[in-house]
Amino acid sequence: MARKKIALIGAGQIGGTMALLAAQRELGDVVLVDVVGGAARGKALDLQETRGIGRFDVDLAGGGGPEIDYSLIAGADVCIVTAGVPRKPGMSREDLLSVNLESIRKVAEGIRTHAPGSFVIVVTNPIDSMVYALYRITGFPRNRVVGMAGVLDTARFQLFVGEALGVAPQDVSALVLGGHGDDMVPLLRHATVGGVPLTQLLDRARLDAIVERTRKGGGEIVALLGSGSAFYAPAASAITMAESYLRDKKRVLPCSALVDGEYGIRGCFIGVPVVIGAGGVERILELELDEGERAMLARSHESVKRSVAETGL
Repeated sequence: MARKKIALIGAGQIGGTMALLAAQRELGDVVLVDVVGGAARGKALDLQETRGIGRFDVDLAGGGGPEIDYSLIAGADVCIVTAGVPRKPGMSREDLLSVNLESIRKVAEGIRTHAPGSFVIVVTNPIDSMVYALYRITGFPRNRVVGMAGVLDTARFQLFVGEALGVAPQDVSALVLGGHGDDMVPLLRHATVGGVPLTQLLDRARLDAIVERTRKGGGEIVALLGSGSAFYAPAASAITMAESYLRDKKRVLPCSALVDGEYGIRGCFIGVPVVIGAGGVERILELELDEGERAMLARSHESVKRSVAETGL
């Protein structure tokens, strides 16, 4: 049986970490491509040299250069896109829009030509705008293009709740919806810890502080690093999505998906709970929201719409 192929477009910190995780989980052969071709080849070779230690049976290759030869990704089952400039201190995700849009145009054209049957996960910020741009340029169906956002935002929320309560983050069940920005929507009313509603365990002030830290979680790491942005958690989030697709796990994951009337929103990529399986985004789950939750999601939707409008697509 032919092994799956995973194309990682962008070989920076996130790309390199995703390559390691994909190899360790033996999801398939991995190819890294980047405008800095030496970096892609070097990381691939470095990882190849761990195969005897890690006991994983996949091949890793890299390539690229100022003008990437996208034939390297030919036949990829999954393409994960991190190409673009990372956030720096003082920058918002939206500050990256114009510079990263040009990168996304080239990537989308390369995927459309050389990996037309792939499932595409976009990590490049601002995610909700970049995934929309890639969707429009590739012309792919809505079930094969998705943005990584809510998985990461939810993971941050789980950690902060776990720390506040002194429990394991994996026992915190939660969802963060909306755009990947400062008005994302952690659903407090739907969150539980070992089956116990979160709202019964923490007072409002502590919940509000956790929500605020979740919304600013990316900026917190940018400020601490001083140069660049988060990469371990984003990489793990994207690989979780890819694994659910490649192994038909049908995980329910909050992702930036194209909604078509769900949650009263149409024609926009925004964070919602989706089932990811062999069919890609197989369906969107629609939770019952109260008035306050609907208002927060509507506010997040307005922010996403403004960002998308700046793409001109």
